[in-house]
Amino acid sequence: MLARIKRSQRLMFFLIPMLLWIGLLFVFPHVKLFMLSFMDRRSGAFTLANYAAFFNKSLYTKVFIHTAIFSIFTTLLTLALSFPTAFIITKVLGSKMKAIVLMAIVLPYWISELIQAFTWMVLFRETGVISYLLQSLGITDHNIEFLYHNSTIVVGLVYTSILFMTIPIMNSLDTLDDKLIEASYDLGGNFWSTMREIIIPHAGPGIMVGSIMVFMLNLGNYVTVTLLGGKNSMWFTESIYNQFIVRFNQNQGSAFGVILLTFSVLFVWIILKITGQDMTEAM
Repeated sequence: MLARIKRSQRLMFFLIPMLLWIGLLFVFPHVKLFMLSFMDRRSGAFTLANYAAFFNKSLYTKVFIHTAIFSIFTTLLTLALSFPTAFIITKVLGSKMKAIVLMAIVLPYWISELIQAFTWMVLFRETGVISYLLQSLGITDHNIEFLYHNSTIVVGLVYTSILFMTIPIMNSLDTLDDKLIEASYDLGGNFWSTMREIIIPHAGPGIMVGSIMVFMLNLGNYVTVTLLGGKNSMWFTESIYNQFIVRFNQNQGSAFGVILLTFSVLFVWIILKITGQDMTEAM
């Protein structure tokens, strides 16, 4: 019994640095953010005006709804691209080809998100690669500006988050016994019935984890949205940035941050309840 207590104390000793790291860089800033959101900018007194400003000004609510809708759409699009990719890698390709394809997916993420966004700008700008190719092929006789559109933002967001959807799904599919798929075909099932009854349910935890990660990344993205969408991208993170950096209104920016965080947590909780998934088991 004494040895077990000493072992627990040693483990706690090694956990202290991590707990301090989480506390200083995650817990404390969020507590401070929450406190600032209820403080008046000038007097520091308790107020709900920072939250009232969000609901009273239609522009903020419009931007927030726009951000939520496109974050959900981008997550679904990422899932539609990632699931077939994960299935092919885990169940179709051989070991050597699997390593090559997986490396091709992972390698771009060795580059920072900022460099990735600049690369998309080179491709989509009015004098960029895509516009030049279209003119070379005779499809158009003038430059076309592909930047600063919602579709461009979606492309950039899908690219920056597709790995975070593919890997969790791959982890789930790796544990699926191939004999179950063979048994489904032996019993008269086709591709779609096997996918619906066996493969997708088994990959459910991975799909849920990947969707949550991608949704969070898209909802709170700033770099890709700002560079590819410009000043008129209507993303809520830009409103938060403007309050903190441009208007020096930390209290209003904190309220917007709390609203964004609260929405993301509630949305994920609702989806988990609807789908019947358990986050603990999924993780």
